[in-house]
Amino acid sequence: MTTSLSGRVAVFVAAFALTGSAAQAQDQYPSRPIRIIVSFSAGGPTDIVARVMGAKMGEILGQQFVVENRTGAGGNTGANDVAKSAPDGYTLLMATVSTHAINPGLYTKIPYDPIKDFAPVSQVGVTPTIFGVNPSIPASDVKSLIALVKANPGKYTFGSSGVGSILHLCGEQFKAAAGGLNMLHVPYRGSAPMMSDLIGGQISMAFDANPSILPQVQGGKVRALGAGMADRMKALPTLPTLQEQGLKGFECYTWNAILAPGGTPQPIVDRLEGAIKKAMEDPAVLKRLEEAGVDPTPGRTSKQTADFIKAELAKWAPIIKASGAQVN
Repeated sequence: MTTSLSGRVAVFVAAFALTGSAAQAQDQYPSRPIRIIVSFSAGGPTDIVARVMGAKMGEILGQQFVVENRTGAGGNTGANDVAKSAPDGYTLLMATVSTHAINPGLYTKIPYDPIKDFAPVSQVGVTPTIFGVNPSIPASDVKSLIALVKANPGKYTFGSSGVGSILHLCGEQFKAAAGGLNMLHVPYRGSAPMMSDLIGGQISMAFDANPSILPQVQGGKVRALGAGMADRMKALPTLPTLQEQGLKGFECYTWNAILAPGGTPQPIVDRLEGAIKKAMEDPAVLKRLEEAGVDPTPGRTSKQTADFIKAELAKWAPIIKASGAQVN
């Protein structure tokens, strides 16, 4: 069957109209409020970062940014909602190390592809971790602690906020980097009860994120032995990193990045990236992030963010496997 000239013209006109309307929508973006999905509870570090960034980006782009908390499945629920959203720039994810570096190796199956289903826009910041011990532990630095644990296999414990959490994997990475320490992992339902037991001496040591553990260190309730990042923390610059104390390559922290659904047009990604860059040129925004315990990472491009996420996936996969942690 042959298609008439008028039919071909009609198809061409329709296709041109669709292309034109899509281009117009991109030119007018954003024309309505934008949602930032946070996969964790309100009031937590990721939620705070989303609200700080959303408020400033709204000023810059002239549209309201609405933060929505969609918890469940260790962050997978919120991430999946964004992955399945229309790729039009009106639904974004405040991604974390959990949703895009740990969960893909921890869960036997997740409902989204951390690479293919997302269009990275920009990394926003990293949250340093601190390695701390109960003050009763007779160790003043990482070297003396390792010697103590090796001399007493099975005696000491390390806590975490749950099996497969970033804090658990920090501990597993530490054990391996120190030559295979024999310590018992004690998982908790969240960081708060873990910290309570660390202060009380029910567990020996733990990694925790800067906002939770720094006040305890400053109050003398926990002794800090090392910083978890490659560089010293801005909030505690006198604390040597674990790398400085001999654990070559050790680096453990949490992070946040803003992602759009996969297939989002590049002009929209570029507009969002530009808004994030401009927001993070504001000293007030940087100050609020730092007050929340976050070290801002201004100027990260979408390409740099995509490469960073791929590197994080590759880094944590073998550590998760070696730990034996798995969630069905």
